[in-house]
Amino acid sequence: MKPMFLPGVENNPQPSPYLDAIRALQSNGQEYPQIWHLFAFLPKATAHLASFTQEILREPGPLTPGLRELIAAYTSARNHCPF
Repeated sequence: MKPMFLPGVENNPQPSPYLDAIRALQSNGQEYPQIWHLFAFLPKATAHLASFTQEILREPGPLTPGLRELIAAYTSARNHCPF
């Protein structure tokens, strides 16, 4: 996986579930969303972003959660980033 553009964020994670997930996936050589580095860098500050994302993708709305996930995956692919 390519390093981020923010090495200070990537190299200074704080204890959090995101850090645990990053380390587990790294130890298995698996890729993961690099935004997790931001979540691990400032877990308290990014908790609201994680909640917002969860609600936008999965709560009731005019589009099904599956279609919203598909749109997010398509957008990520167009931006050349793993989803």
